[in-house]
Amino acid sequence: MTTRDSVRQRPAVRRIPTVTIVVCGIALLAWVAILRQWLPMPGGEMGMEMRMSDPGVPEAMALEGGPVGIALYLVVWGTMMIAMMYPSSVPLFRLYDGTLREVSRTARLARLGALVGTYTLVWTLTGLVPLAVNAVVPIAPLATDHGSLLFGGVLVLLGGYQLSTYKYRCLDRCRSPFGFLLTYHRPGIVGAARMGWEFSRFCVGCCWALFALMVVAGSMNVLWMAGIAVMLSLERTVPWGPQLARAVGAVAAVGGVAVLAVATV
Repeated sequence: MTTRDSVRQRPAVRRIPTVTIVVCGIALLAWVAILRQWLPMPGGEMGMEMRMSDPGVPEAMALEGGPVGIALYLVVWGTMMIAMMYPSSVPLFRLYDGTLREVSRTARLARLGALVGTYTLVWTLTGLVPLAVNAVVPIAPLATDHGSLLFGGVLVLLGGYQLSTYKYRCLDRCRSPFGFLLTYHRPGIVGAARMGWEFSRFCVGCCWALFALMVVAGSMNVLWMAGIAVMLSLERTVPWGPQLARAVGAVAAVGGVAVLAVATV
């Protein structure tokens, strides 16, 4: 390779935006933290008898640990959301960063931090939902005694939502960062935080049924986490994402009905 060829290739490498590298790096670090089990969870009698990857076990252990247990659960849940949601959110973060070239570096970092931080906070707080559900209806014993009925019912729920109109209204916003910014762009740090709220609202609306399935299958089950992360990332980024979402909905609905039929025989 000649010196001239090397010079020509350098701009191609530099075209990767810093925000993309940083966000993907944070997501990768979150996956490493999960796989290496760097984040502690409160122990308890249930933890000695069942695995953390079993349905309802992390939620029951968190509730058993009181405020400290709930806080640790939310830290783990938030890390999971970073690992699963950041990669498919890069297009919006990168596009918004591109609108900040005329402001100072400090203002740019503050506004990006407000957008990404609000987005992360909302996703972290969604971890309160499985905790609240588990407080009313303990998932672990239900999964042990009626696992097929529980899993089949959630599959039917997922299938119905994946085929609903509201799902695609939210998915359209998630898939079109340019359109989102045209509609919801606001100036300043407060405006960036508001955009983070709006974007996270659409993302939760798009993906909540997939996370409901993950909780029922085992919220700390790494295989389910990885599979659902790939699924929602493809839905939000590839040209055939909506068709994939409909296919997942149809398969989930049919599979759920089949599971329920076998369970009730």
